[in-house]
Amino acid sequence: MLQHRPNTTVVLAMSADGKIADFRRSPARFGSKVDKAHLEKQIAAADAVLFGAGTLSAYGTTLTVTDPTLVQHRVQEGKPPQPVHIVITSSANLNPEIRFFKQPVRRWLLTTTAGALSWKGRLQTLASTLGTEEQKCPPEFEQILVFETPTREIDILAALKHLAIIHITRLVILGGGELVASLLALDLIDELWLTICPLILGGNTAPTPVEGKGFLPDLAPKLQLIEVHTVEQEVFLHYRLQRPVD
Repeated sequence: MLQHRPNTTVVLAMSADGKIADFRRSPARFGSKVDKAHLEKQIAAADAVLFGAGTLSAYGTTLTVTDPTLVQHRVQEGKPPQPVHIVITSSANLNPEIRFFKQPVRRWLLTTTAGALSWKGRLQTLASTLGTEEQKCPPEFEQILVFETPTREIDILAALKHLAIIHITRLVILGGGELVASLLALDLIDELWLTICPLILGGNTAPTPVEGKGFLPDLAPKLQLIEVHTVEQEVFLHYRLQRPVD
C-alpha cells in the first residue's frame, strides 16, 4: 500500500441496481435518515472530505456535522467542529453563488493552474456585479491547492501526499463516480462504505459509484467484506481494498 498519504474511505448510497443518481443526475436523496446519520458519522471521523465539481453542482451544498455529540467528540479530540471540505476540479467551473459558499465550513479547492486562474476570474466578475456590502464577504476558498501532472491534469497522488504532510490523516470521498474511478486506478482507495437502498433507478446514463473506462476482471480492484448490517430496508456494506502482502 502506498505510504505517506491519508487513509481514504469512499462513502456512497446507491440504488439496488447500482445507481448513485437518476438519469437526470438529480441530487440523490433516496437514502433514509439512518443512511444520512451514517454518512454524517463518517464525515465526523474525517479530517477532510473530498468531492468533485459535479457532486457539488448537483447538491449546491455539502453535508456538515450537525449532531451535537459528534461535534463535541471532534472538539474533545482537538479537532475543529467541521472537517475541511475539498472540491476537486480541473476547470474550477463553479458557481460562486451557490449555498455551499455560505456554509460554516473550511473550503479548499484542488485544481490546476488554469482552474485557479478561472476561479479567481469568476470571483472578480461576481464582485463587479455586487454591492459594496456584499463585497465584504465574497465566496472564497481558504486554500487553493494546485498539483499538476506534465499533461496539466490534477496530480492526485501529489495532492494526497501534501495532505498527509499537513496532518490530514483520514479523508472521506463523497463522489462522484469519475473521482472514485480515478482514485481506484491509482490504488488510492483503502475502504468503501456502500449503502444499498430499496429502489431501482435504471437508465444507461445514470451514474454509478465507479465511472471512467472500467476494469477488466483480471485487473479489477478486489475487495474484502469487513462488515455488513441491515437497518429496516437498507443494507450497509463495509469493504476494504485487498492488496498483495509484501
